[in-house]
Amino acid sequence: MSDPTALTLAEARDLLRAKKISAAELTDAHIAAVAQARVLNAYVLETPDKARAMAKASDAKLAKGEGGALEGIPLGIKDLFCTDGVRTTACSKILENFIPPYESTVTANLWRDGAVMLGKLNCDEFAMGSSNETSAFGPVVSPWRRKGSDAKLVPGGSSGGSASAVAAGLCLGATATDTGGSIRQPAAFTGTVGMKPTYGRCSRWGTVAFASSLDQAGPIARTVRDTAILMRAMAGHDPKDTTSVDMPVPDYEAALGKSIKGMKIGIPKEYRIDGMPAEIEKLWAQGAEWLKAAGAEMVDVSLPHTKYALPAYYIVAPAEASSNLARYDGVRYGLRVPGHDISEMYENTRAAGFGKEVRRRIMIGTYVLSAGYYDAYYLRAQKVRTLIKRDFEEVFATGISAILTPATPSAAFGIGEKGGADPVEMYLNDVFTVTVNMAGLPGIAVPAGSDGQGLPLGLQLIGKAFDEASLFTLGGVIEDAAGKFTPARWW
Repeated sequence: MSDPTALTLAEARDLLRAKKISAAELTDAHIAAVAQARVLNAYVLETPDKARAMAKASDAKLAKGEGGALEGIPLGIKDLFCTDGVRTTACSKILENFIPPYESTVTANLWRDGAVMLGKLNCDEFAMGSSNETSAFGPVVSPWRRKGSDAKLVPGGSSGGSASAVAAGLCLGATATDTGGSIRQPAAFTGTVGMKPTYGRCSRWGTVAFASSLDQAGPIARTVRDTAILMRAMAGHDPKDTTSVDMPVPDYEAALGKSIKGMKIGIPKEYRIDGMPAEIEKLWAQGAEWLKAAGAEMVDVSLPHTKYALPAYYIVAPAEASSNLARYDGVRYGLRVPGHDISEMYENTRAAGFGKEVRRRIMIGTYVLSAGYYDAYYLRAQKVRTLIKRDFEEVFATGISAILTPATPSAAFGIGEKGGADPVEMYLNDVFTVTVNMAGLPGIAVPAGSDGQGLPLGLQLIGKAFDEASLFTLGGVIEDAAGKFTPARWW
């Protein structure tokens, strides 16, 4: 076999079961690829010894014909998921030496099914960012480059390490999290597939919290099929998470290839924003044509409260973050910077431990929750959130199966190009994705085309609650029409 890292997860799974490749060979090829691609800064911790031990155990199971659904498949884990005995930092200085004595439910599910851990992936600090430039370990570099340029591009955020590693062949799939677009936006920027499941579909237990009512774990992989395979392993009810939903997890892979004849796809007029590049508009129309050609019906729909989603999100998310991040005080774990008394120790620890973007969001959150402002900001944002959710419910009640939108307002931009003087410029990257989190719905980003400089562009499909299967079916249609997107190797 020429290059095991070029396999899709589904291909690798089938070869492992047919004993045409061993888990050890597959893992060693990925360990070597990770070592050769350190310039991308996708991994913040490599665990080759652990990976080889897990691969050895997988080979023993496969030899007996006892392998699980992901037996021997090498994966990367976003550094937001606690891994028992393996450093987990949320890419923040405040957790620089934290080694959890427990395993997150999502990763435990993956190990149960036989997956192999290659290491921990870089992300924006506490998942706060849209470009993976806020990490304490430095920015992740996208494996993509503009035509004729060697300028370093962002992979999107917060799951930039996950998207970059998958696109560059440094793992067969990766865990990620999505609070306002942190799976779908990096997937769109890197030509990969990202699924943000319905809120409650994947357990949040053991995942470092950003905004508890918005956070949701999901997979990033190279194809819709690979994403469906990973999603089935990650999802499921967890009694340790009170927001986890007790519902059977379908076989998402079985949804691929099903007919979409007669399905109604909503095209929301509110997503046609001012200044949207012509190539995004063209791609959106192209996606609609592909679905139409496969038998779906396009229907114009209205989601009138969409324009309030971004400002409401940037009140709700920082408010929950300021509450969640209060636990990092230098007393129980993580960084401690001494002071004359406990108050000064708190101040010194948090000032030294949190990066600029995290401090900004904590201050916004604390402000909107403070006496005199709670009703004016936080309470009002929650009411807007209810209206956004109702918009979707009303559209789906008319028989619409899914909604098609662009995934991002542009292709990937250069490191340091956005948000320096005005953080709002960076926040606008989430304009197409935050509504899905506010409404708790599932959304998938599928690569669908390229911009004029050869960079990938993605389309987003938004589904009804707990109907991820339809999104995989529709995503497969777009993927078949658009083809695969692989970066030219330069690292």
